[in-house]
Amino acid sequence: MGLDLKPLVVKDAVKLESFATKIIAIDAYNAIYQFLSSIRGPDGLNLTDSQGRVTSHLGGLFYRNVNFLSMGIRPVYVFDGKPPALKAAEVARRRQSKKDAAIKYERAMEEKRLGDARKYAQQTTSLKDEMIHDSKTLLGYFGIPHIDAPSEGEAMAAHLTKTGHAFASASQDYDSVLFGATRLVRHFTNSGRRKLRNSFVTIEPEIIETRKCLETLNLTQEQLVDVGILIGTDFNPNGFEKIGPKTALKLVRQHGRLEDIPSIQEQLAATKYEEIRKIFLDPDVNTVDQISFGDIDYDGLTGYLVSEREFSQNRVEASLMRLKKALEKRTQTLEKWFT
Repeated sequence: MGLDLKPLVVKDAVKLESFATKIIAIDAYNAIYQFLSSIRGPDGLNLTDSQGRVTSHLGGLFYRNVNFLSMGIRPVYVFDGKPPALKAAEVARRRQSKKDAAIKYERAMEEKRLGDARKYAQQTTSLKDEMIHDSKTLLGYFGIPHIDAPSEGEAMAAHLTKTGHAFASASQDYDSVLFGATRLVRHFTNSGRRKLRNSFVTIEPEIIETRKCLETLNLTQEQLVDVGILIGTDFNPNGFEKIGPKTALKLVRQHGRLEDIPSIQEQLAATKYEEIRKIFLDPDVNTVDQISFGDIDYDGLTGYLVSEREFSQNRVEASLMRLKKALEKRTQTLEKWFT
C-alpha cells in the first residue's frame, strides 16, 4: 500500500552523482520488487534462465550497482526481517491482490491484450526466498554489505541514518520519514531514462529531509506519526474514514494528538494506534558498530552471472570493464589531490 505523504513532504530534486562517497542504506525488498516488476519479457513475465529460475532481479541489481560503484556511491542493502503482527492484514490484502491480478493476466493473454497482460503481470510480482538468497550472493561478489533487519527494513535503514552510519535511506515508500530517517531518497534505484507508456521520461532522485518537513509542517515527529496513522499505514491500511493527507495535517495541528480529536474517537477506539506509534517511534532495530565494504570479485561476478545464471558474457564483461576503469580513474584523481 505505502503511506501517502506525497502532498505534505518537502522534497528537492538531486543528481545521482551528488551521492558520490556517501553511504546509502537501501530498502532491499523495495528495490528488488522494482526490478522484478519492471524487468520483464514481451509476455509480461520475468526473465528466467534455462532452469526456469527468475533472473530479473539479478539483472537489475547488477547493472544498478555497477552504476553506483562507478560513481563512488557506497550502497548498503537492508533486508526485512519478521513483520510486526499488525501488518498481517496488509500482507493478506497484497496476497489476494496478486491472485486477482494473476487471473486477469491469464484472461488478457487469452484475449491477446498484451498491454493489459503486462500490467497485470507486474501486479503479481512476488519476492521468493531464493531470490533473496540470489541477491545476497550477488552483493557479496560486489563487496557490498547487507544487513538483515530484525523487523522492518525501512526502520533499520532509518536507524542507520540516525546513528550516522548512512547519509540517507533509499526507498520509494514514505514510511522512512515516520521512522525518523534523517534523509529519504526516492527514485534512487530506478532513476535514469525510463519508458512510460509510449514515450521516454527521465527520472531523477528526490531527497526529503525529515527535519525540514517537520519545520515546514510545524509538527513534532510524534505528531507526524499521528498524521500517518490518520491517513493509513501498513499497520492500519484503511486509515480513518474520509481523512486524507491535508485533513489529517489540519486535525493534528489543531488538536495536537489523536486522543484530542473529537471527531475520530469512535474510529480511534477500534484502532491499535498506540502500538502503531511504538512501531514508528521505537522500532525493533539492531545495533551496528560499523559498515564494512569488501573488494569487488570480478571473476566471481562473471562466473556467477554468466556460467551459473546464463547472462550475456559480452554485456557482463563490458559493464565490469567500465566499472574497473571508473574506479581506476577515481583512484588516480584522489592520488593527485593528496600528493
